[in-house]
Amino acid sequence: MKTQIITLESHDDLISVRDKLSWAKTPRILLVWPKYAKVTLRILDLKVLQRHADSLGAQLGLVTRRAKVRRDAESLGIPVFASTTTAQRELWPDPVPRSMRTPKPPRRDLRRIRDEVYAKEPAWRTSLLGRVLTFTVGVIAFVTVAGLFVPRAALTLYPETQVQSIIIPVAASESADSISLAGAVPALIVSVTEQAEQSLAIASEISVPKAKAKGVVQITNLSQNELSIPAGTVVTTASEVPVKFVTLEDATLTAGIDEVVEIPIEAQQAGTDGNVPNDAVIVVEGPLGLTVSVTNPEAITGGVISQVTGANDDDRARLREVVLENLRRMAEAELRSQIGPADVLLVDTLEVKQILNETFDPPAGQPGKTLVLNMQVEFSARYVSDDAMKELSLATLNAAGQDGFVSTSTPDYKVITDPSTDNSGISHFELMVTRTLLREVDEMRVFSIVRGGKPDLMKAELASTLSLRQSPDILLTPSWWPWMPLIPFNISVEMK
Repeated sequence: MKTQIITLESHDDLISVRDKLSWAKTPRILLVWPKYAKVTLRILDLKVLQRHADSLGAQLGLVTRRAKVRRDAESLGIPVFASTTTAQRELWPDPVPRSMRTPKPPRRDLRRIRDEVYAKEPAWRTSLLGRVLTFTVGVIAFVTVAGLFVPRAALTLYPETQVQSIIIPVAASESADSISLAGAVPALIVSVTEQAEQSLAIASEISVPKAKAKGVVQITNLSQNELSIPAGTVVTTASEVPVKFVTLEDATLTAGIDEVVEIPIEAQQAGTDGNVPNDAVIVVEGPLGLTVSVTNPEAITGGVISQVTGANDDDRARLREVVLENLRRMAEAELRSQIGPADVLLVDTLEVKQILNETFDPPAGQPGKTLVLNMQVEFSARYVSDDAMKELSLATLNAAGQDGFVSTSTPDYKVITDPSTDNSGISHFELMVTRTLLREVDEMRVFSIVRGGKPDLMKAELASTLSLRQSPDILLTPSWWPWMPLIPFNISVEMK
């Protein structure tokens, strides 16, 4: 028998499915539920679709694996199949006659049956007095429960206080890995690079070479060969600091032992150092010195110096000291900005790590009325962190705690001596550490005293029982409630 297969989609509802049924022209209509999409059709919708199929002269069937849809269809007598192939291959059950689908008329004696099944309430429950008594008991129970759980009290106590103070000698070093009760704390390293340029007016005079010394040397052949002596050949004295001269022109030394040639020379450097006596120049530099000898038969003269305004060694040292001091101050300020505001910088450990640049203008030995120094220096220093000092302060105070008192605040510390570093690299200073202690109060004892009592009486009771520096405060919620809560967890206790 021909079967019209209609595949449902997720957006289908009763109206759209009913329209699809209207187009079917076969005696069987098969609605196929999608595997992964959800189609919402209630049992009432299935009933409407079944009747519409009947009106078209067709039998309605379903293909679905959804348990709820299968149950609803089976309750209406709609055949359900596992697949479209099964629906086309198997026989469909005969449709249930419409007369059997019509619900039976309602029974008229349901009220009588209900009255027979359920027993009647006792008379006292239905009477006015019984209802009033029941309502009153309920109100009393509600008020009792509310009185136990609703009221809350905030109790503020002011226990006796005591100030704990101690002086801690601190020893900070790089070798310390952690704090110790003996006062050892780690010292951390921080570095910074600073650059500055500063000038100095010069009033000193220095000697500046003005002219070079000149003279003549005799070069003697020590071989049988003719030798060529080029201009620029260097000859020197034999002193501890040799004075060097250069030949001014080319020359040829005739072949034969003891042959001599005279050549003019000039000192390499200007100044009086080039003025040397006769027979002072006796060395020829280079390979030529193995085959010839040299001497100056007469003194070499003409080297002159002049006095001009220029920086001497003292001027440069003074300017260097000033620039270094300025850089040191700049480095100290920069280092303080790099560490925490509460960290302690060990100023006496501030040192020059390395000099990256040091340039004088003009250079040494050059004239000038102003000396300029450009310096770039890397500085390093050690410091002690605020966390380390807080940890040391707390550990020391706890070790020297007072019986019967507890701490409720963070210790305050203050450096009372300037740090000083010894030869072993350990920096010593002292801390003044203080904190406020409160007399310890047993909260369970407080609960046992105040619960269920009147607030004014409880204040007096607490003041006479506990060591307080002032009368306690009690804040009730709601404020009009006349008694303290009975349940301890409805009472909060704060120490100040």
